[in-house]
Amino acid sequence: MSRTVLCYGDSNTYGYVPETGTRYPVNVRYPGRLQMLLGNDYNVIEEGCNGRTTIHDDPVEGWKNGLDYLRPCLNSHKPVDIIILMLGTNDLKTVFHSNAELIAEGVGVLVDVIKSFSLEKQEFIPKIILVSPPQIGEGIKSSPFFGAFDERSVEESKKFHLHYEYIAEQKGCVFFDAAKYIKPSEYDSLHLTAKAHAVLAEKLSDLIADVSMQRIG
Repeated sequence: MSRTVLCYGDSNTYGYVPETGTRYPVNVRYPGRLQMLLGNDYNVIEEGCNGRTTIHDDPVEGWKNGLDYLRPCLNSHKPVDIIILMLGTNDLKTVFHSNAELIAEGVGVLVDVIKSFSLEKQEFIPKIILVSPPQIGEGIKSSPFFGAFDERSVEESKKFHLHYEYIAEQKGCVFFDAAKYIKPSEYDSLHLTAKAHAVLAEKLSDLIADVSMQRIG
């Protein structure tokens, strides 16, 4: 029986193309490439949404709250064996006045929901790969998204890995620091290039192979 891998994230899981705002083809965006790398022993589910936050309502598009959709998502795809959770960048929008530590705490809330809800609905807890998102690029001032994000957003994104690793240790997650391997496009300083998607898929594929050697559940 194949194992289900749920990729829960924002526009960089969705596959947003920096230059056009369209979507990369399935064989370019990282979950699709991950499926190809893992093969038929796995079923990779793409659950990326542009603008998705951790636990906060967007003041313009409130339906992008990652907490609100998490339980229905888990229930729809159960049983889920492995979850790749990569959220937090959108919480650095200026409107939220947040920081890396608070955002990591919000991610911890999502982890708690995954654990409790999964235990109730599928009777085991999936392995959770907590991904510290890529840093926001230094060129944010020339980005089409400048204003929604600013220089402070860049500086706080550099601290993601410290606080996410702490949450991963506290919550029993597998930690992965995406910023060690990839960075966003120079065009908008936020979204991944096709090459970055390929690298992310490759690194996560290797990690999943290690995780799968451990007992699921």
